[in-house]
Amino acid sequence: MTEDSPRNTDRRIDRKMLELLVCPVTKTTLEYDAARQELISRVAKLAYPIRDGIPIMLVDEARKLED
Repeated sequence: MTEDSPRNTDRRIDRKMLELLVCPVTKTTLEYDAARQELISRVAKLAYPIRDGIPIMLVDEARKLED
């Protein structure tokens, strides 16, 4: 990859890793939103971002979901 080439923003999350990850607040399973690059916790009403293919599982970094 050269400096002029665009970064690959369409990163895929390993499905096996997804099966192991749970919400740090509720310990419930997460839904993967590929379009927004987030892991969604419906129970906690939080969306954890995925940056450069790495899930950021910090509550302070999560986006609050609207009701």
